[in-house]
Amino acid sequence: MKDRPEPLSPQIAIGFAPEERQTAALLFWSAFRGKLWRLLAPEARAVAFIADVLSPDHAISARASDGTLLGLAGFKTGRGGLVGGGLRDLARVYGWPGALWREPLLALLERRVEPGVLLMDGIFVAEEARGRGVGTALLSAVKSHAVAVGADAVRLDVVDSNQRAKALYLREGFVPTGNEDLGVMRHVLGFRRSTRMIWHSRAGGAGR
Repeated sequence: MKDRPEPLSPQIAIGFAPEERQTAALLFWSAFRGKLWRLLAPEARAVAFIADVLSPDHAISARASDGTLLGLAGFKTGRGGLVGGGLRDLARVYGWPGALWREPLLALLERRVEPGVLLMDGIFVAEEARGRGVGTALLSAVKSHAVAVGADAVRLDVVDSNQRAKALYLREGFVPTGNEDLGVMRHVLGFRRSTRMIWHSRAGGAGR
């Protein structure tokens, strides 16, 4: 029986430093490669695009005691999300032909911001730090941020194939509220459906 990895006590902060942009992009791609490969490959261009459009204003970071970036949680507001960018940003990396077919497909992944709800825009942790409490610390920080900005709830969507993440969200008080079948987009994204989950700050949430 394997020993459980030693828990970490990450340092949590809003945003990330300019010099961490490339590391953040690599962590994002490592976590979401399976979902975004058909839309953003090849890998070198995918990482270049992500690094270009990541927004520190929509990120909460977790770092080790030595300052190493361990993971990020993104959130979306009316002003944007963790991974922004548009047609021109895509064209800088993929050229106009590549941008023109990618942009409408990426637009299908966008989720609408709802009043009073902080919408999570991805959470990802370095492979060597997974299972060591970093994801839990980031989720706790997201919930605290939601309360600080006056949101009543936090919403996220988890794909049906990521049962480990779903188990974490359930432990952290997120409640499933519905499923979304992807239809033909499942052939592009590699999964069939996602589950919407919500944490309510005033109903057994922030004060628990």
